[in-house]
Amino acid sequence: MIELVAPEEMRSWSRRQRAEGKRVGFVPTMGYLHEAHLRLVDRARKLADVVVMSIFVNPLQFGPGEDFERYPRDLERDRAAAAARGVDCLFVPAVRDLYPEPPVVRVVPGPLADHLCGPRRPGHFEGVLTVVTKLFHLVEPDIAVFGRKDAQQAAIIRRMVEDLNFPVAIHVAPTVREADGLALSSRNTYLNPDERKAAAVLARALQAAHQRFRAGTSDAATLCQVVRDTVAHEPSVRLEYVEAVNPRSMAPVAQASSETLLALAAWVGRTRLIDNIVLGEGIGADEILASGAEERD
Repeated sequence: MIELVAPEEMRSWSRRQRAEGKRVGFVPTMGYLHEAHLRLVDRARKLADVVVMSIFVNPLQFGPGEDFERYPRDLERDRAAAAARGVDCLFVPAVRDLYPEPPVVRVVPGPLADHLCGPRRPGHFEGVLTVVTKLFHLVEPDIAVFGRKDAQQAAIIRRMVEDLNFPVAIHVAPTVREADGLALSSRNTYLNPDERKAAAVLARALQAAHQRFRAGTSDAATLCQVVRDTVAHEPSVRLEYVEAVNPRSMAPVAQASSETLLALAAWVGRTRLIDNIVLGEGIGADEILASGAEERD
């Protein structure tokens, strides 16, 4: 595995691969890798000839008072995990490499950020799209893989690629979950043991709504109330939002279908977590991490 820091070196490496007829797969991350990140690598490996992973904690997508400074970082361990999983190129630029000056021009998400996390994290998706645009220009991937846990992010990036004619195929991989259903996230490390136990209610709440949907309920407000009622059994968990939305436009729906995305955000202590399901699918057995699998949550 080669490790690159300079943007121009990243672009040159990728262009050499493409000149040799190789398809370049890309997995952008903020590091502190866990099994969900590594499964994105697995997906990219199946779709491409070489895989690039970036590790960059992007300051543009953190708002005032958010966790940019304390976001977990462990480059040495990330480096070992990426190499062991078959990453060909690890791109680890510094902030000064991607932002030598504060960017004046940014990419805005439009109405896809009007709901869910968008209003609650002003500027977040603008920061995401801006850094992803820069990374796409530097890596020049044929395909890029994102996780469905961040469904709104994936939808916004997909729309950006369509609207701005990026020659990149976007693939979205299933959420990876622990045995009790909690979606893997680098922020899970913030949870103390009691909070970690309580956080499992989020997956239970989504699954309860899925079961209610399968039983014949399609009214979105009723399904959202199922989530609220379930989460209410854990007093240490504060639901920030739950919404049923169109998976492409991220606009709320009144009547749910099997393709409807049911998404939530909640505070467990001082930690904000997000999760979602496709109502017609619920949480599948393939999303649950096998017992004993190495992970960092």
